[in-house]
Amino acid sequence: MRIGELAAAVGVTTRAVRHYHHLGLLPEPERRANGYRDYTLRHAVVLARVRRLTELGLGLAEVRDVLADDAGKDLVEVLTELDEDLARQEAAIRDRRARLRTLLEPEGGLVAGGPVSPGLAALFREMGEVTDSPMAARDREILALIETAAPPRERERMTALLSGVVGAPGGAERVLGLYRLLDSLADAGTDDPRVEEAARALAACVPAELVPAELTPDAAGGSFLRAFYADFAPAQAEAVRRMLRIVAEGRP
Repeated sequence: MRIGELAAAVGVTTRAVRHYHHLGLLPEPERRANGYRDYTLRHAVVLARVRRLTELGLGLAEVRDVLADDAGKDLVEVLTELDEDLARQEAAIRDRRARLRTLLEPEGGLVAGGPVSPGLAALFREMGEVTDSPMAARDREILALIETAAPPRERERMTALLSGVVGAPGGAERVLGLYRLLDSLADAGTDDPRVEEAARALAACVPAELVPAELTPDAAGGSFLRAFYADFAPAQAEAVRRMLRIVAEGRP
């Protein structure tokens, strides 16, 4: 058989046959005097096996390992591992679909800056629309960032603490007023008296449990703190620094 006849008999392309030669999956036959390769039934059998194994989901490196063992004693082990891997993929897909269904529900996580968890989405909705506040938009981005990086239990704790602040009598109004105050510092100097006012208002709104010790001004905050402060105007960053100092001084 010529290469085209072999490929047609097994149902693959001639390009695939050449690729399998290159990878050592299919031995190359001897050439005739006219220069054409002369494929035998044995080549077709091996090529068919390669096709079956790849259709099961094995990678070409795994196929090579299987073919290297003529007795096929490792095939059961390889296929068992493949089945376990597919089971893990199925479980991951089911989990992702469940999360997508949750997001698509009316009370899901599709909010501005989302998707976020349903709990954080509910918190954002409780605070109301704040599209006219750059500080509110930045705060939501930071909360979404923290939630993404935090373990599930820590996410729940953060959302519960913030919900307690916003859900308290007049809590949402205080938070929105704080956003307006911080927005007003966008072009202010660090010696503006409103900086101290904003720092104390922040300290009153932000639960101390949400401020890790490594984020206090005297701790080694590293590159994260530098990037954090760089995202704010100087007066806003100073208000945050003073808030962290107030929180640190209040720790037992």
